[in-house]
Amino acid sequence: MAQGKFTGKHFLMIFVGAFGVIIAVNFTMAWNAVATFPGVEVKNSYVASQSFDKRRNAQEALGWDVSAQAKGGLLILSITDVNGKPVQVSNLDAVLGRATHVKDDRQPNFQFDGKAYVAREELAPGNWNIRMNATALDGTPFEQRVILRVEKS
Repeated sequence: MAQGKFTGKHFLMIFVGAFGVIIAVNFTMAWNAVATFPGVEVKNSYVASQSFDKRRNAQEALGWDVSAQAKGGLLILSITDVNGKPVQVSNLDAVLGRATHVKDDRQPNFQFDGKAYVAREELAPGNWNIRMNATALDGTPFEQRVILRVEKS
Protein backbone atom coordinates (compact mmCIF):
# COMPACT_ATOMS: atom_id res chain seq x y z
CA MET A 1 0.00 0.00 0.00
CA ALA A 2 1.41 3.31 -1.04
CA GLN A 3 1.70 6.08 1.50
CA GLY A 4 0.87 9.67 0.54
CA LYS A 5 3.67 12.16 0.32
CA PHE A 6 3.66 15.45 2.21
CA THR A 7 4.40 17.99 -0.46
CA GLY A 8 4.83 21.73 -0.65
CA LYS A 9 1.20 22.02 -1.78
CA HIS A 10 0.04 20.35 1.45
CA PHE A 11 2.16 22.68 3.54
CA LEU A 12 0.86 25.72 1.64
CA MET A 13 -2.76 24.66 2.15
CA ILE A 14 -2.21 24.19 5.92
CA PHE A 15 -0.33 27.50 6.18
CA VAL A 16 -2.93 29.52 4.25
CA GLY A 17 -5.81 27.80 6.07
CA ALA A 18 -4.36 28.50 9.53
CA PHE A 19 -3.69 32.17 8.78
CA GLY A 20 -7.06 32.47 7.05
CA VAL A 21 -8.78 31.37 10.27
CA ILE A 22 -6.71 33.82 12.36
CA ILE A 23 -7.45 36.72 9.99
CA ALA A 24 -11.17 35.86 9.86
CA VAL A 25 -11.42 35.77 13.68
CA ASN A 26 -9.53 39.06 14.03
CA PHE A 27 -11.75 40.72 11.42
CA THR A 28 -14.90 39.45 13.14
CA MET A 29 -13.73 40.66 16.57
CA ALA A 30 -12.78 44.09 15.20
CA TRP A 31 -16.11 44.41 13.38
CA ASN A 32 -18.08 43.54 16.53
CA ALA A 33 -16.02 45.95 18.64
CA VAL A 34 -16.73 48.86 16.32
CA ALA A 35 -20.37 47.92 15.70
CA THR A 36 -21.21 47.79 19.44
CA PHE A 37 -19.27 50.90 20.52
CA PRO A 38 -21.75 53.21 22.29
CA GLY A 39 -20.48 56.31 20.53
CA VAL A 40 -19.06 59.72 21.18
CA GLU A 41 -19.13 61.21 24.68
CA VAL A 42 -18.93 64.81 23.49
CA LYS A 43 -19.07 66.33 20.02
CA ASN A 44 -16.09 68.63 20.53
CA SER A 45 -13.69 67.79 23.35
CA TYR A 46 -11.91 71.15 23.16
CA VAL A 47 -15.12 73.10 23.69
CA ALA A 48 -16.18 70.76 26.50
CA SER A 49 -12.81 71.22 28.21
CA GLN A 50 -13.24 74.99 28.39
CA SER A 51 -15.86 74.75 31.14
CA PHE A 52 -14.82 71.45 32.70
CA ASP A 53 -13.09 72.84 35.82
CA LYS A 54 -15.96 75.19 36.60
CA ARG A 55 -18.60 72.43 36.25
CA ARG A 56 -16.50 69.95 38.24
CA ASN A 57 -15.94 72.40 41.10
CA ALA A 58 -19.65 73.29 41.25
CA GLN A 59 -20.57 69.59 41.25
CA GLU A 60 -18.01 68.73 43.96
CA ALA A 61 -19.27 71.64 46.09
CA LEU A 62 -22.62 69.85 46.33
CA GLY A 63 -20.89 67.05 48.26
CA TRP A 64 -23.23 64.40 46.92
CA ASP A 65 -22.56 60.68 47.16
CA VAL A 66 -24.37 58.50 44.62
CA SER A 67 -24.82 54.73 44.77
CA ALA A 68 -27.08 52.17 43.14
CA GLN A 69 -28.41 48.74 43.94
CA ALA A 70 -30.83 46.27 42.39
CA LYS A 71 -33.03 44.11 44.59
CA GLY A 72 -36.47 42.61 44.40
CA GLY A 73 -37.15 43.88 40.88
CA LEU A 74 -36.30 47.44 41.88
CA LEU A 75 -33.45 49.69 40.83
CA ILE A 76 -32.55 52.03 43.68
CA LEU A 77 -30.47 55.14 43.07
CA SER A 78 -29.42 56.81 46.32
CA ILE A 79 -28.18 60.39 46.35
CA THR A 80 -27.02 61.69 49.73
CA ASP A 81 -25.50 64.98 50.86
CA VAL A 82 -22.38 65.51 53.01
CA ASN A 83 -24.43 64.71 56.13
CA GLY A 84 -25.74 61.45 54.67
CA LYS A 85 -29.27 62.81 54.21
CA PRO A 86 -31.27 61.95 51.07
CA VAL A 87 -31.18 64.53 48.29
CA GLN A 88 -34.15 65.36 46.10
CA VAL A 89 -33.26 66.91 42.76
CA SER A 90 -35.28 69.19 40.52
CA ASN A 91 -34.58 67.06 37.46
CA LEU A 92 -33.17 63.56 36.93
CA ASP A 93 -32.43 61.95 33.58
CA ALA A 94 -30.75 58.57 33.60
CA VAL A 95 -29.83 55.91 31.07
CA LEU A 96 -29.35 52.36 32.30
CA GLY A 97 -27.26 50.06 30.17
CA ARG A 98 -24.29 47.80 29.77
CA ALA A 99 -20.80 49.22 29.53
CA THR A 100 -19.99 47.36 26.32
CA HIS A 101 -23.00 47.98 24.06
CA VAL A 102 -26.18 50.03 23.71
CA LYS A 103 -28.52 47.13 22.91
CA ASP A 104 -29.87 46.99 26.50
CA ASP A 105 -30.00 50.78 27.08
CA ARG A 106 -33.20 52.13 28.58
CA GLN A 107 -34.41 55.05 30.67
CA PRO A 108 -35.73 53.96 34.07
CA ASN A 109 -38.77 55.81 35.38
CA PHE A 110 -37.26 56.93 38.70
CA GLN A 111 -39.60 58.18 41.42
CA PHE A 112 -38.38 59.78 44.65
CA ASP A 113 -39.73 57.88 47.68
CA GLY A 114 -38.36 60.26 50.31
CA LYS A 115 -35.10 58.33 50.70
CA ALA A 116 -33.97 57.39 47.19
CA TYR A 117 -34.99 57.25 43.55
CA VAL A 118 -36.68 53.95 42.74
CA ALA A 119 -37.67 52.37 39.41
CA ARG A 120 -39.08 48.96 38.48
CA GLU A 121 -36.31 47.17 36.58
CA GLU A 122 -35.53 43.47 36.23
CA LEU A 123 -31.79 43.27 35.61
CA ALA A 124 -29.81 40.30 34.38
CA PRO A 125 -26.61 39.51 36.29
CA GLY A 126 -23.46 41.36 35.35
CA ASN A 127 -22.10 44.88 35.14
CA TRP A 128 -24.48 47.76 34.47
CA ASN A 129 -23.93 51.52 34.19
CA ILE A 130 -26.30 54.30 35.09
CA ARG A 131 -25.36 57.48 33.24
CA MET A 132 -27.19 60.13 35.23
CA ASN A 133 -27.72 63.83 34.71
CA ALA A 134 -29.39 65.63 37.59
CA THR A 135 -30.05 69.22 38.51
CA ALA A 136 -29.80 70.34 42.11
CA LEU A 137 -32.58 72.48 43.55
CA ASP A 138 -30.23 75.49 43.26
CA GLY A 139 -29.76 74.79 39.52
CA THR A 140 -26.30 73.18 39.71
CA PRO A 141 -25.90 70.43 37.09
CA PHE A 142 -24.62 67.06 38.30
CA GLU A 143 -23.36 64.29 36.00
CA GLN A 144 -22.08 60.90 37.03
CA ARG A 145 -21.71 57.38 35.77
CA VAL A 146 -22.74 54.96 38.50
CA ILE A 147 -21.44 51.41 38.22
CA LEU A 148 -23.83 48.68 39.34
CA ARG A 149 -22.85 45.03 39.76
CA VAL A 150 -25.83 42.66 39.73
CA GLU A 151 -25.10 39.24 41.21
CA LYS A 152 -26.85 36.01 40.25
CA SER A 153 -29.72 35.29 42.57
